[in-house]
Amino acid sequence: MARIAGVDLPKNKKVLYGLQYIFGLGHKSAQDILAKAKIDADKRVSNLTEDEVAEIRSVITAEYKVEGALRSEVQQNIKRLMDVGAYRGLRHRRSLPARGQRTRTNSRTRKGKRKTVAGKKKAPSKK
Repeated sequence: MARIAGVDLPKNKKVLYGLQYIFGLGHKSAQDILAKAKIDADKRVSNLTEDEVAEIRSVITAEYKVEGALRSEVQQNIKRLMDVGAYRGLRHRRSLPARGQRTRTNSRTRKGKRKTVAGKKKAPSKK
């Protein structure tokens, strides 16, 4: 089993899709990595040699920020937005959508379980 950037790549998948299990690598960056390492994208992870795995690992460490370093950078960016008092930072602080989505309906994932507010009782209608 190939272990790159602290992630065990699935054995039965093609290398192109296996690399996408690493946080920070998508389809295009996985293609670029395989092109620079001169490895066929249709090859399975289980068929990779140690030299090929080492080549992929060296390309990733030289040119990409992945996994823990990338996660910490994202968290620092969010913290900076909160400290500055930017609108996006305030939305993160209140656990609300930060990119303009509506909240009157939807956004239940961010807002949590519904909290029903008790309203006024209706006055009896006169007939």
